[in-house]
Amino acid sequence: MSNNYEKHFTTGEFAKLCKVNKQTLIYYDQIGLFSPIIKDGKGYRYYSLAQYDYFSVIELLKEVGMSLKEIQAYMENKSPENFVNLMRKQKLILQEKIKELKLIENMIDTKIEGIENASEIDFNKITIKHCPKRILYLSKQIKNTTEKQFVEAVSDFIDELYRSKLDTGHPIGAIVNKGQMETGEIENYSYLYMEQPAPIFDLPYFVTKACDYCIGYHFGEVKHISKTYKKMFDYMEKHNYILGEFAYEEYVYDAVIRDDESNYIMKILIEVHSKKSN
Repeated sequence: MSNNYEKHFTTGEFAKLCKVNKQTLIYYDQIGLFSPIIKDGKGYRYYSLAQYDYFSVIELLKEVGMSLKEIQAYMENKSPENFVNLMRKQKLILQEKIKELKLIENMIDTKIEGIENASEIDFNKITIKHCPKRILYLSKQIKNTTEKQFVEAVSDFIDELYRSKLDTGHPIGAIVNKGQMETGEIENYSYLYMEQPAPIFDLPYFVTKACDYCIGYHFGEVKHISKTYKKMFDYMEKHNYILGEFAYEEYVYDAVIRDDESNYIMKILIEVHSKKSN
């Protein structure tokens, strides 16, 4: 360091202090955003320790999403009041980002839990189990829609999950009503849904029944799912159960886990009632 500038930092030294490369400091100087406190006759730049906080604020504002032009506009109108107002505004933006990241974290936790739970399931086994009620967010009705209408409904549903922050990490499921099951129109779904473990919006949620369900698993392509339903109906008949109002389908393993659709696994939950109770 030059003897004339014993208490100042060269560009390289200040860059190291700020954990950036020298080109960043040179670029900031070129656009007039952040300049060295001293430029000597030979073109050397020198920075003071007091400038470290200034630079840190620039990097902080970049981290919360401000553009260099926005930062520069503030720097041209600096004042204690403007700084406090800017910090408060950025804090609100940051709080919203934290909420979004928390939602993403919850989605990841849900997916991890789902896959870990699946590892303990015997997919070849059909069971009758009492399940608590679940809160679902539904799509528009898709029963008897054309292929084009179905595609549009799915797109609208996914868009709404994103806009309203309703994507909880649970799989998108489909509801089949009793009439479709009785006539064999299994793939003529009534609605799509996504489970909402902690609903926080004032929306028309659908609440499933807390009752007994016949639970089975379908392997492979959906076009063969009626065979799995037939096995489940036979099991229900053998154990003296009759159909309830709805069935719910949701993937356990899909394209995220398996490459080939023939290896997909779908969980089917059919509401049932004991014949003895009727």
